[in-house]
Amino acid sequence: MSAPLTAGTPLTVGNSRVKEARKLSRRSVRTERRLFLADGPKAVEGALLVPGRVVEVFATPTAAQQYAGLLAAADVVTLVDDRALASLSDAVNPAGLVAVCHHLDVPVAALVAEHAPLLVICADVRDPGNAGTVVRTADAAGAGGVVLAGSSVDAYNPKTVRASVGSLFHLPVAVEPDAAAAVAAAQAAGYTVLAADGSGEADLFETDLSGPTAWLFGNEAWGLPAELADLADRRVAIPIHGRAESLNLATAAAVCLYASARAQRS
Repeated sequence: MSAPLTAGTPLTVGNSRVKEARKLSRRSVRTERRLFLADGPKAVEGALLVPGRVVEVFATPTAAQQYAGLLAAADVVTLVDDRALASLSDAVNPAGLVAVCHHLDVPVAALVAEHAPLLVICADVRDPGNAGTVVRTADAAGAGGVVLAGSSVDAYNPKTVRASVGSLFHLPVAVEPDAAAAVAAAQAAGYTVLAADGSGEADLFETDLSGPTAWLFGNEAWGLPAELADLADRRVAIPIHGRAESLNLATAAAVCLYASARAQRS
């Protein structure tokens, strides 16, 4: 069955519905309305796989034809012209699809209560591309969820959503302003919290990673504050064998998460 399309001429950039959706580019509006924009076919596809998540999909006529199979799962598809669609997207070359979605974050207590063997806690991660990439990596490694803690970037920042390439809809994400509380919640649920720290006392590849583990990652520029790293059960360093000073956040997360995934599946 095809999704219903709004009849008539595609809506323009000045249409009130388009204007209201465009306001979701601001974090304050997203927070107030508990709504956000998912931009592009991968994000829209991921959103449509979660029942009741999508409020409405805006599509250009060309995209509506190109992605007709994908849009068949949507309850409401509204046609808009190219300028209107571009006003809802921050992509350089918009793909022609943007969905208005309900927020999907869960409380930290609910996330840790699932007792997945692998979790991620990001503390004060500010770059939306990094945050989205960590969510995508956690999904690929089979982690049970991601906590964006402290003053981390908004999970629903358009760049975060796009960088997750749909993974934001695949696994639970929690938002916790108190990073120390997120660490304590994981430990209380039986997780060993490992702080990824270049000056850590333990070598990643000599550490037992077979048990339930919550990896703690810090800010891209200054890493983990000492007081937060001290709350972890162990500080773990990825060995650097060449002359590079360090690894960036997304790469470090990938190495640590896949090391855990391998150990937990062996």
